[in-house]
Formats: sequence, structure tokens, C-alpha cells
Amino acid sequence: MGTNTGSNVAPDFFSSEQVITCHDDATGLRAVIAIDDTTLGPGFGGTRWRPYDSPEAAVIEAQRLAAAMTLKHACADLPYGGAKSVILQDSDAPLTGEERRAALEAFGEFVARTNGTYIPGVDMGTTPEDMRVIETRGGRAFCDEVDPGPYTARGVYAAMRAAVRHTLDRDMEGVRVVVQGTGHVGASLARYAAADGALLSVADIDGTRAQALADELGASIIDPHEAPYAETDVFAPCAVARVLTTDNASRIRARVVAGAANDTLDSAEAGEALRSAGVTVVPDFVANAGGVIQVHSGVVGWDEDTLVSALERIGERVTDILAEADGRGVTPEQAARDRAAQRLAGAAESR
Repeated sequence: MGTNTGSNVAPDFFSSEQVITCHDDATGLRAVIAIDDTTLGPGFGGTRWRPYDSPEAAVIEAQRLAAAMTLKHACADLPYGGAKSVILQDSDAPLTGEERRAALEAFGEFVARTNGTYIPGVDMGTTPEDMRVIETRGGRAFCDEVDPGPYTARGVYAAMRAAVRHTLDRDMEGVRVVVQGTGHVGASLARYAAADGALLSVADIDGTRAQALADELGASIIDPHEAPYAETDVFAPCAVARVLTTDNASRIRARVVAGAANDTLDSAEAGEALRSAGVTVVPDFVANAGGVIQVHSGVVGWDEDTLVSALERIGERVTDILAEADGRGVTPEQAARDRAAQRLAGAAESR
């Protein structure tokens, strides 16, 4: 399983089980498939299609995201390993039409060559239709038309509620919540909090979008760059990654951090600094697992009640992890990583 390293630590290109670079002359396709760990099952993780500064940056991101998927699936008790793929976009404008289809078919050939050890899904820059094209080449892909955003948000809210109860010993009524990022997930999360009487502030680089949500929910607007440092009870990062760092940890005023963004912490040291300051940081890979839980529910045919129960169990996991972290004197992220490692070790022994 890949490890979380600080931003100044050189990447370990051998941390994953397998990293595949893909190139097709006919379509110009350049892609990376990173399979981090298959102890629990085939590596499942979305296909991200965007520009990268360099091929090295694409490999690093694929490995980093794949390692996060290993943790996410292990902590959520799902039967998948961690994996991720990225397709390098060569210009600011994404491919469309037949050019896009041809590139996806070429990528599908590479997916098929993994012989089922990698299952792609929708991620930044890809769609369910893209996944169906990939499947035409003989591999497997998850291409459910259901928007995972509301399910991710419901799981994050269950995590937030649990952390508030643990840290502040209260329910959400009157709790001050700052949501940074008002896209599908952030907006849904804000609606859940508002419905339970939280006092909301919202922030987004798209001011119009933030204002529309604020008008809907009676929330205030806050500058997105200042959102992490607001005087609040809960900070919910739902936009950029690595928003909490060793450099800014001393500026965090929230008592709880629980959001949908991946890689909330830039390093283990940042997490330790926040723990020492009395800030409870819910591990993002535990909180934001609702999307992959929803995908799995579609694969195995759960009904809506079973799915909702599975999403609510995210809150129960958070409660257990926070209690364990307190008891051991470690960060919640470390406690969650240790739980994931224990599940992987147990699965490896039973093979």
C-alpha cells in the first residue's frame, strides 16, 4: 500500500504493486494506470483526464490517488483494492467526437490487458459514456449513470455529525459550519447541515454559485482563500486538496475538520500539529467513501435502504476511529491508516 508523504519528499515510484504507462501512436493517447494494492480484490479507481505539467506529474498523481483508494476501500469494508488511472490531455480543450472515442478505445485495450486487476470508473474529465466505450475493448468498467455526489455528501455529513458529537458533545443545531467548495458534493453537504439547523458560511471561487447556494440556505459568504482560517466550529473542505499544511496549521480556528476533498492534509506532520492544537481532523478517505459505496451498491444490487444504512455507518466508523485515536494519543488519520493496514494484513493471511 502506498504511503502518504509530505510535499517535499521525493516520490517512491515503486510504492505501488504495478504502474503501467500507456502510449498509442494512432490516437496519440498517453495514460498511466497505477494499481496500488489488490489484497482485497481488483483495483478500482476512476479515470482522470486532464492536462499535466509533465509525464512525471501524471505518474505521481496516479500513484497518490491509487494509494488513497486502497485506504478508502479498506476502511469502508469494500471488496476492492486501490487503483487509479490518468489520461494526459495535450491541450486546454478536451477531445470530442470520434477522436475522443478512438482514444478511449485505445485506453480500453490497455485496461483489458490488466486482465481484470484494474476496474476504471468516472472521475474528473470522464463520463459514464466514456466508461462504456472502454468496456467495448474487453475490460470491465463501472459506468453507473447515478451521480455519486449526493451519496458522497451524505457520508461526509454522517462523518461530520459524528466528529461534532465527539469533539463538541452536541448535535448540529447552532453549530457554525464553513463549507469551502459549493459544487455537487459541497452544496449537498451544506443542505444536510442547514436542514439540521447549522449556521452556515459558504465559499467558492465561483462567486455566483456560492451566492446562489447562500441565498437558498440563508448562509453567509466567505472568501474561499480565507475559509480554512475562519472562526468556526467546523471547517468542511470540499474543493482543493492539501488545504491543511504544516505552515498554516497554527491559523486553523475550527475545532473539527470534516469534508469531501481528498488529501486534506499535506503531511503527517500537519495532522500532528492540528491534533496538538485540539483540532479534530476526520480522515478524508473515511469521510468521503460514500461515492464508492454507492458504486458498489449498484454492482451488487442493494436497495436504497441498504445503501443509506451503509452511508450512515461512515459516522459509526468515525466515532470508533476518533475514540481509538484519543486512547492511543495519535492522529485520527494514523488510527484510520492502522485500521486499513490491519484489514489488509488479515486478508493477506487468509489467502
